[in-house]
Amino acid sequence: MVSTRLVTLEDVPAVAELFHANREFLLPFEPTRPDEYFSAQGQEAVIRASLERYAAGITVPHVILVDDRIVGRINLNDIVRGPFLNAHLGYWVGRADNGRGVATAAVRHLARVAFEEQGLHRIQAGTLRHNVGSQTVLQRNGFVRFGVAEKYLKIAGKWQDHVLFQLLADEESRSDPQ
Repeated sequence: MVSTRLVTLEDVPAVAELFHANREFLLPFEPTRPDEYFSAQGQEAVIRASLERYAAGITVPHVILVDDRIVGRINLNDIVRGPFLNAHLGYWVGRADNGRGVATAAVRHLARVAFEEQGLHRIQAGTLRHNVGSQTVLQRNGFVRFGVAEKYLKIAGKWQDHVLFQLLADEESRSDPQ
């Protein structure tokens, strides 16, 4: 059973271990990070900062669970209120659980959180051009491709293009949850 929940400081050891075990797997999809990032201390700092941003209403940091085992992270980032009501979605699942529908289910859950609990109008997500798996996850959740951002993020040490997707609150209710 796939679920998500708010990350806690008690999750630090499991998240750090998962990041460490999947460092090479995630390398092509992540910014270059210092070794400290993959340690328990580094993840404690990341999670503590995420929870502070959550308290300020600008992020919703979750862990992804399969049968109560942490298998990844998923976040609504850069939440903007007012007339925009938008957030950026980011997620990853460890190699052992990748390709099994876990990310699809986690994105579906966090879309509900975004629209029903956070009152957002729009979720935006970007994927590397070659990350077809992540694009499929988004499309299965009703996200629509709306463009390409050239040299959008510095991933794996170089500026890379991203395919941009969006999901609107009124479209989410019509999406086909596969």
